[in-house]
Amino acid sequence: MAKLRVGVVSPEREIWSGEADMVIAKTVEGEIGIMPNHAPVLGILVEGGVLRVKRSDGEGELVAAVHGGFFSVADNEVSVLAEMAELGSEVDVRSARDALERALASVEADSENMQAAVEAKRAKARLRAAGEDV
Repeated sequence: MAKLRVGVVSPEREIWSGEADMVIAKTVEGEIGIMPNHAPVLGILVEGGVLRVKRSDGEGELVAAVHGGFFSVADNEVSVLAEMAELGSEVDVRSARDALERALASVEADSENMQAAVEAKRAKARLRAAGEDV
């Protein structure tokens, strides 16, 4: 059976690369699942989304918080170019919860504070990637 070759990168570093059976990403048009032999596609990733990669190596699922960027699919290759990304296993849950509380307090104080709204989305994505309830 065909496999996907997946690469997830951000400006800071390569987040992960390897083979996968499926990739699920949240785009501005909705959630998309990519399996081997998928038609070519280019998508825009949402701010504060979660990327899921069903790994082929028996190591289970890779989950990452992804904050904007793009992905492309062609010839069983999936390239994820994230503005910012963090593996769920690397998330400092306490720090993410604190960031969420601060952002929500800022939004509550000023409902038009767009930066705080973005920070809240990012903190929620980080917590979801870490397997936490939000």
